[in-house]
Amino acid sequence: MSMSSLFSPAFPFALPTGSTAVVYCEAQFGEQDGKTANGLVRHSEKYEVLSVIDSVRAGVDSGQFLDGTANGIPVLASLAESVAHAGRVPDYLICGLAPADGLLSDEQRIVLLDGIARGMHIVNGLHEFLNDDAEFVAAAVIAGVTITDVRKPKAKRDLHLFSGRIFDVTCPRIAILGTDGAIGKRTTATLLVQALNARGIRAVMVGTGQTTLIQGGKYGVALDALVPQFCSGEVEHQVVAAFEGEDPDVIVVEGQGALSHPAYLTSAHILRGSRPAGVIVQHAPKRRVLGDFPMMPMPTAASEIALIEAFADTRVIGVTINHEEMTEVELTDAISDHRARLGLPVTDPLTRPASELVDMVLAAFPALATTADTTTSV
Repeated sequence: MSMSSLFSPAFPFALPTGSTAVVYCEAQFGEQDGKTANGLVRHSEKYEVLSVIDSVRAGVDSGQFLDGTANGIPVLASLAESVAHAGRVPDYLICGLAPADGLLSDEQRIVLLDGIARGMHIVNGLHEFLNDDAEFVAAAVIAGVTITDVRKPKAKRDLHLFSGRIFDVTCPRIAILGTDGAIGKRTTATLLVQALNARGIRAVMVGTGQTTLIQGGKYGVALDALVPQFCSGEVEHQVVAAFEGEDPDVIVVEGQGALSHPAYLTSAHILRGSRPAGVIVQHAPKRRVLGDFPMMPMPTAASEIALIEAFADTRVIGVTINHEEMTEVELTDAISDHRARLGLPVTDPLTRPASELVDMVLAAFPALATTADTTTSV
């Protein structure tokens, strides 16, 4: 076996048939625990998302609700309504919930089992593996459908320890870290990759969570489902695969949790495994406590930056603001205040021009400007 064959892309799962999908996110769409659904309506390379199920927010356009721009994907009250809206049974029912414990409630089980009975394949990003559940397995066999547990790791014999191959990756790596979980790191990483490519800079993303894999990311691993010993090695493995497979100018690595977080600690493995030359920190100024751990106060962007730069041989090159619960005036003030206090570029990827994200990267890595100058600006 050649060395290059050892560093293959993730290809976490293949579609058994079709691409139409309904995303189940009861009572959590637009919330932190609905981050998988939120991500799928914003970006999906693998599925044609037809609707989102959330009876609490039924009747709105999902894009208008999330970002103020309609995308034609409605939020509906039930699976029955989603099937009726599609005009036929969609191919997939995706569990778009991402609770801290990663487990299904009894009510959620009923909806997913209903989807199976209707002939829908199930895509599950939770820590609870439905292929290990006798009721789900039996239902899937009877209906002739598949269940994909996205977070289920490979056998340990197929996992990778840190090898040092990261030192062969000659292009810059930029990690998108943050001050909390479900704060927008994946969205910022996706927007940054899109903006860099639009500027003529070949960028590829390496995902580190289940949502990126469900969206269709070519390179990535669900880190929080792994034995910690293999986490940095699996990040390294996917970064090397992206470098060898795509020959990019820059690799953007999705962050998870926060380095300061008491429970979501995979930022440490991302820093060790990808060894980024630069880090962008995502921060939500209006959060006072951590999303899933309200007994813990939120860190500041400044304290997280200090921790990251003390922990790893890297530098923070910019800050991106999550504008949740902020007025436009508050957002503008927060951007200006953080820029002045931190001495770094600061932007909001969802409401400010994509060029600001690209310029943040070019300021830190001016050699990339040579590539960017050959194309039209974003």
